[in-house]
Amino acid sequence: MAKNMRGTVTAFSPFDARADAEALRKAMKGLGTDEETVLKILTTRNNAQRQEIASAFKTLFGRDLVDDLKSELTGKFETLMVSLMRPAYIFDAHALKHAIKGAGTNEKVLTEILASRTPEEVQNIKQVYLQEYEANLEDKITGETSGYFQRLLVVLLQVLFRAGELKWGTDEEKFITILGTRSVSHLRRVFDKYMTISGFQIEETIDRETSGDLENLLLAVVKCIRSVPAYFAETLYYSMKGAGTDDDTLIRVMVSRSEIDLLDIRQELRKNFAKSLHQMIQKDTSGDYRKALLLLCGGDDE
Repeated sequence: MAKNMRGTVTAFSPFDARADAEALRKAMKGLGTDEETVLKILTTRNNAQRQEIASAFKTLFGRDLVDDLKSELTGKFETLMVSLMRPAYIFDAHALKHAIKGAGTNEKVLTEILASRTPEEVQNIKQVYLQEYEANLEDKITGETSGYFQRLLVVLLQVLFRAGELKWGTDEEKFITILGTRSVSHLRRVFDKYMTISGFQIEETIDRETSGDLENLLLAVVKCIRSVPAYFAETLYYSMKGAGTDDDTLIRVMVSRSEIDLLDIRQELRKNFAKSLHQMIQKDTSGDYRKALLLLCGGDDE
């Protein structure tokens, strides 16, 4: 669990799992569903409390809360509520499993999760993946990706990797080796030095020298080393900018960062894009889905 608690969702007090379970059952029982009650309860309790509610729901009614949510809700609102119910420690492993499942790989999800999580979080994801899906995450990713993109993903997965263990030649290989050290303070100094020596930001060089999935991953790693909240602010901004909304990304980021650093992400969005996350959600979404996202957002940065 995150120690740095700059999230918008915190433990609800006074909390009564049994009362919440009863209110949810009442909201979904019989004809029609009281979506307002469902979204109010699930967005204002933290993940640990939601698990207690699910447990009370099972005990009281002999029913699975997630199954009931799936049968009573629809569309993006359903996806958001079910995502909120996923235990925090499983969330990333589940997202990665779906990113490498079936035909085609979702490189965007692999990039976002593996570039932004700390080495400890990555270690935890790998263990959970093994327990839950009886498969080795590294093997799965290696089987679905290729080239330097694959190499950097593997480096990000190998938490104990140290630069210098592998002597590679090309620029891509140097980038991968250097970024693989994952020492944030050291890498920030490296980026500053790079700017002094070359006159370019390292992002500009990556942009010029690489392309496609590898470029996206290298840029994501660099951005996360500079600032994880700024990286997610940019991710949210582009999920809603222009025509259409990338709802999968919007849901994934809002849920996964809601207890960690969503307050910081909101500040970065304001600072770097002169936008309020609240207003972007307001403009880009609708209905109960919008209401729930706005409650997770937790305020408007005018």
